[in-house]
Amino acid sequence: MPCHMMAQVKMAEERSADESAAGTLPGLGQARLFQLTKPPSIEALQSVCSRKTRPEDYPLAESIQDGIPIYRLAPYDTTNTEQRAALQDELYRVLLDGPGVFVTKALFADHDVVDRVSRVFDAIIAQEAQAKTRKNGDHFAGEGTNDRIWNALEKHGVADPASFLEYYSNRYLGLIANAWLGPGYRITAQVNNVRPGAKAQVCHRDYHLGFMSAQQCAQLPRTIHVASQFLTLQGAVAHMDMPAASGPTRLLPYSQTLAAGYLAYRRPEFADYFQRHHVALPLEKGDGLFFNPALFHAAGENQAAADRMANLLQISSAFGKPMEAVDTLPLVDSCWHRLLTLFKQRGGASEEVGALVAAMAEGYPFPTNLDRNAPTGDKMAPESEQDVLWDCLRAGLVKEAAMERLESHRRRAARHQ
Repeated sequence: MPCHMMAQVKMAEERSADESAAGTLPGLGQARLFQLTKPPSIEALQSVCSRKTRPEDYPLAESIQDGIPIYRLAPYDTTNTEQRAALQDELYRVLLDGPGVFVTKALFADHDVVDRVSRVFDAIIAQEAQAKTRKNGDHFAGEGTNDRIWNALEKHGVADPASFLEYYSNRYLGLIANAWLGPGYRITAQVNNVRPGAKAQVCHRDYHLGFMSAQQCAQLPRTIHVASQFLTLQGAVAHMDMPAASGPTRLLPYSQTLAAGYLAYRRPEFADYFQRHHVALPLEKGDGLFFNPALFHAAGENQAAADRMANLLQISSAFGKPMEAVDTLPLVDSCWHRLLTLFKQRGGASEEVGALVAAMAEGYPFPTNLDRNAPTGDKMAPESEQDVLWDCLRAGLVKEAAMERLESHRRRAARHQ
């Protein structure tokens, strides 16, 4: 290699190391990749995590605890459009370049609903254990320490449509998801019941890049490292009280702003920093916890005498690929009559019905087969599953007719007939 090119490469490597250390989201620089051999310094993480959360920056929060804003949600019907928009703006700032995590007290204020859903989860866990279809391990902890329900959203809707509609018609779920992801988001859910004695997870970041090896992450451009966090919102609903001894989620506020964090969190010095500086907030039944997927976090050790059950919500942007595949047809088959009844009772397209349609069906029409499923009229895109559901609701179709409309839509959108 000519000397002048070697000098340019060296300068680029030095610039890359400096920008990695800076750890700021805008600092993507001219070097395309983060280098495994030149990780950010621990001082870079210390710098971003040394920030203080000021109450004046989050005036809608009821309090700030361990740097995390705590929101006590007013009954939804007592708020107006402007107040909801202001709350969404504030939650967006928290997730983007603020602490990266917030708590919503009494997200599910009706504990009877939470308890009924918990009983549905218990029944599914027992059924899968008996059928030996369940895998006990999770992505960041050992096997045998917890009970998991994968694709809990679909299984819940099929098993008990009444409680499913009450649970996922929660309008605050839609408000929070829209604040970070916009419309067309896709909810998936995974129940995690952590038994007494279960050890803590290792520090990690979440899906997408959190499910790749360091070597795989190093092949992705820096822009993708940052973009990954905008494709997903992580949430958890406490299905029982979670005192400190039960090991609620450990969190490192502001760590999502470390641009090279998907490479950094795996390194021993960063894991050690997390162990020494993380915080964890106890939760009460019905509380919600939401965070940026790039936040350094880990479930804690359950040192209590009781289980710790949460419904983990992984909400995906319309433009991302969800971790799990949710089949709309079984949900519509199970829930249609109740959904149509609610639609009529609420006088049409209420926010409750909208939250349910968003939970049950795909809101983005692509990928599709444009030969058979072309846009109509002056539209730039064909119908999505959610569009089809709304049409069926407005037409007052019986379940069989609604199912046929959805199946016809799928046949048109399929790659091959």
